[in-house]
Amino acid sequence: MNYPFWEVPILGGSLVIAIIAIVHVFISHFAVGTGFFLPLTEQKAYREGDSALLAYLKKHSRFFVLVSLVGGAITGVGIWFSIALVSPQATSILIRNFVWGWAIEWVFFIGEITSALLYVYTWEKVSRQTHVILGYVYGATAWLSLVIINGIITFMLTPGRWLETGGFWDGFFNPTYFPSLVMRTAVSFALAGLYALITASFQPGELKPKLVKLAASYIFPAGLVVPLAGLWYAAMLPPQLRHLVTGGAPVQTNLFVGSLVVAVLLFVYVYFVIYRRPQSLNLASALLALVLAFAPIGGLEFIREMIRKPYVITGYLYSYQIFTDRADELKATGLLASARWKTSRAVGAAATEDPAAGADLYRLQCASCHTIDGYNALRPLVRGWDLDTGRMYLEHLDQVNAMMPPFLGTEVERDILAGWLVQLNKEGR
Repeated sequence: MNYPFWEVPILGGSLVIAIIAIVHVFISHFAVGTGFFLPLTEQKAYREGDSALLAYLKKHSRFFVLVSLVGGAITGVGIWFSIALVSPQATSILIRNFVWGWAIEWVFFIGEITSALLYVYTWEKVSRQTHVILGYVYGATAWLSLVIINGIITFMLTPGRWLETGGFWDGFFNPTYFPSLVMRTAVSFALAGLYALITASFQPGELKPKLVKLAASYIFPAGLVVPLAGLWYAAMLPPQLRHLVTGGAPVQTNLFVGSLVVAVLLFVYVYFVIYRRPQSLNLASALLALVLAFAPIGGLEFIREMIRKPYVITGYLYSYQIFTDRADELKATGLLASARWKTSRAVGAAATEDPAAGADLYRLQCASCHTIDGYNALRPLVRGWDLDTGRMYLEHLDQVNAMMPPFLGTEVERDILAGWLVQLNKEGR
């Protein structure tokens, strides 16, 4: 309520965040895993005196810098831009509560950029030992960035004791912190192997089978580690959240099952099509493996966001950017009277005479998750409603759907929003 509202037609602000964030995860986790793939493989090449493998690594490191530093940086900035516009109150809370965490992460980020560029541009210009150390410096700083970011991401879903203490460490080392870190680390190594298949597909002769075997050694362990870490993660979720992906909410359950099925298909595909027949590897088959990996990673990230509803920060901040402890106050005094950014200046009973009041209430109560005709559209949901239906639904909103926050406002404001929603039926004809 204290910030302007950024309305995104068709897509909606929440979907914009999701698209950018999922692409960023797919790139940033590859960057973390490759931070270890490169120096470990370089050491292997030195031990075996394999000049062809070293030549491949030199090319692969350039590919890595292009994807991670350019793609990762663009999507990283995109996340900050979109969350600041869509969820400014939540962004403010994350900055204020974890300011030193962000400061440390930026130190690691600068270390990542510096060491990655030095690694790429000092091939054959520094000693072997120094070059390998540069690779490990990058790997360490990239993983430590993940260590920091993981604490803040998991905090939003499971803030744990922070709700009582407000302490940095209580929020950072929250219930899902460690299983998430293990799972994301395993995914990072798997993505390092999958991306390596892209550049390996262009390699001639006997080098290609060697690279396929090497990539597989990074991919296949995730098939064991990720499910175990996932079970640990699920065990640390509050029961009501765990219930949503185990039958309590059809969309989340189906997305979860679909993600698991595609993940299994990924490992079956990599084993039988690529690992067993390495010479058949080409760009198309390598890209298909990446697409198969993108689906479950994107699906599970999407699920994590969905089961957090009706909150942005569980138990603390509702998805429409209102603190949970203000619910009773706003039901008594009204939302329009408290909102700073609105079109209508009328409050109370006078607002019933102002057509803009309904649109204001839609933006304040609904538009953070819904659009009118696009993603998560409201018009189909209110089809057939009359005013009494709208009133009843808004009065019991959080009881009808556990993922919906309660309507916060007076009875007059509830009637205004109900009338505005019912009007969508007439406009859609």
